[in-house]
Amino acid sequence: MSFVLGLKCRECGREYPPEALHACEWCFGPLEVTYDVAAIAAFTSREAISNGPRNLWRYADFLPVETKFPPGLGAGFTPLVKADRLAAALGLGELYLKDDTRNPTGSFKDRVVSVALTKARELGFTVAACASTGNLANSVAAHAARLNMESVVLIPDDLETVKVLTTAVFGGRLLRIDGNYDDVNRLCAELAGEHPDWAFVNVNLRPYYAEGSKTLAFEVAEQLDWQLPDHVVVPIASGSQLTKIAKGFAQFVETGLVSAHDVRVSGAQAEGCSPVAAAFSRGAEHIAPVKPSTIAKSLAIGNPADGLYALEAVRSSGGAIAAVTDDEIVDGICLLARTEGIFAETAGGVTIASLAKLAREGVIRPDERVVAYVTGNGLKTVEALADRVLLEEPVAANLDDVSRFLDRTVAHEVLV
Repeated sequence: MSFVLGLKCRECGREYPPEALHACEWCFGPLEVTYDVAAIAAFTSREAISNGPRNLWRYADFLPVETKFPPGLGAGFTPLVKADRLAAALGLGELYLKDDTRNPTGSFKDRVVSVALTKARELGFTVAACASTGNLANSVAAHAARLNMESVVLIPDDLETVKVLTTAVFGGRLLRIDGNYDDVNRLCAELAGEHPDWAFVNVNLRPYYAEGSKTLAFEVAEQLDWQLPDHVVVPIASGSQLTKIAKGFAQFVETGLVSAHDVRVSGAQAEGCSPVAAAFSRGAEHIAPVKPSTIAKSLAIGNPADGLYALEAVRSSGGAIAAVTDDEIVDGICLLARTEGIFAETAGGVTIASLAKLAREGVIRPDERVVAYVTGNGLKTVEALADRVLLEEPVAANLDDVSRFLDRTVAHEVLV
């Protein structure tokens, strides 16, 4: 059973049927999935959700698909970790980390791809395609292999080696483009016109794909015993994830699954690609595109499609958007690893460094219940640590040399 009403333009409000469409024919605004929220409220319950599968499909009633429990890789329902040591290091009170490093291909992209390719199969597509900064490429290639679909993935040619190899291993077609993500995204939009029988998850299926990020809000609310947090910190690439997390909290309130509670939403960007943070800082109503230059390649989108909507969501909630340097990003990765044992990729370093910055500035308060989203596994971006984590020379295989080594070294200290 699906509770989808259709698609609606986010600019002019014109409505469309739930087909493979992503832009309004009249004003070219982006389309968004709409639901019969009253029907969802009458049909679902906390108990029904709790008895569902331990993956994102426990929230199937809130997702734009007909298939109740589709096949896949089991994305979602990742841990919500209470981060007391990190909180103490940052001078915060109640802090949690949504650890999406635990997803099948190591990032939150497994959520959006699960939804997009389920919808693609329902619409009759057999080829899955995307433009990607790396994590989406991994996920599309893996899920397509699992679902016996062909895959065509386009990426910038300067991505981290691990992300390239862990896409190629699944056997789909992988195109490395001599350009940045915005060049790749433009090519995919052109290819979508040339190949209407291909499901480009972040082009013609973008309205459905984006809905998968709502589950990051649903899970947090459920894992907090059906309560909403006070403040969340979300990394910004296209801006879609942030807007959908805000939408997810709102839908749980609308359906009566949680009590109404204001959630402040803050964003995190790398200084080398921070068009949304710059607009927030200037108080601007538009976003000026930039050319990315940062180690946080998974967030390196210089012309973010949902940037204005993310800006609006942050401002309307009373949040803020921080931008952090590459050195601060690596500091964030190390601090998270040494306090909580979670190894995040550079996007996670952006989140933790921004969390620290917003805490220092008093934007995030010690009396708030805070959730920070860690969206990708550090094994994907080990190059970022090459100059920071230095290894000792090998020690001879005898007890005396080992003892001397232990005597002259000390356990690591947590740096704030």
